[in-house]
Amino acid sequence: MGVVSAENSLPSAHPGRRPLTILIAPIVVMVICGYIADALWPTLVERNPLLLIGLSAKNRYLVLVVNQVQTVWYYLIGTARLLLPDPFFFLLGWFYGPTALRWMEHRTPTIGSFMKRLEGWFARFSWPLVMLFPNNYVCLIAGAAKMSPLLFISLDLVGTLGRLLMIQVIGDVFAGPVNGFLGFVSTWRIPILIITIGLVAFSAFGEYRRGGSEIDALHELEDAADEVALGHELPSTDDDAASGN
Repeated sequence: MGVVSAENSLPSAHPGRRPLTILIAPIVVMVICGYIADALWPTLVERNPLLLIGLSAKNRYLVLVVNQVQTVWYYLIGTARLLLPDPFFFLLGWFYGPTALRWMEHRTPTIGSFMKRLEGWFARFSWPLVMLFPNNYVCLIAGAAKMSPLLFISLDLVGTLGRLLMIQVIGDVFAGPVNGFLGFVSTWRIPILIITIGLVAFSAFGEYRRGGSEIDALHELEDAADEVALGHELPSTDDDAASGN
């Protein structure tokens, strides 16, 4: 059983499309920043590693830069970038709970199945889930479950600092191989840069044509919220499965 039942979705509970747009806009900017980091990381990791993790604090980028930057900046920028999207997804869940959960479930059958399991686990394991796995899905569910904002922020911060500490340890243990890889990237930076830019462009174009990009998905949430505000029911994932969609 999920954290929030779809039957509890009431149009009057939604604050409207404008607040939703305000929440989505920063997420879209962060998605674009992630694309830039994925395209330019061979240059950024050498010339501006702090900018790299400021654009995208993925584990692989954190491992690559942890031994190149001052510890205080690693933790400050890494913490800020990792935490930045979490309040927005939490608020999406808080204000648009059932609609936001159903939207996330509908993105793909795999995500829908994963979301339903997470919703079931959250009732029993909310604290460890937020602390250990504060991804977009967990933050959305935490908001929909009306977890205390102060508790959410505290768990999220502790988990984020723990993640950065773990990556720092990994970076120290594997300093030799990481430095060797960075040397390889420095030697072949231009060819690697051409490849990464091409891969990101190809991937973004493919997602655009399929309408499956993260930005498209966020706009679909706006449409879903409009449908609920008008009193229309979103189809259940069980209905989709039965119809073969």
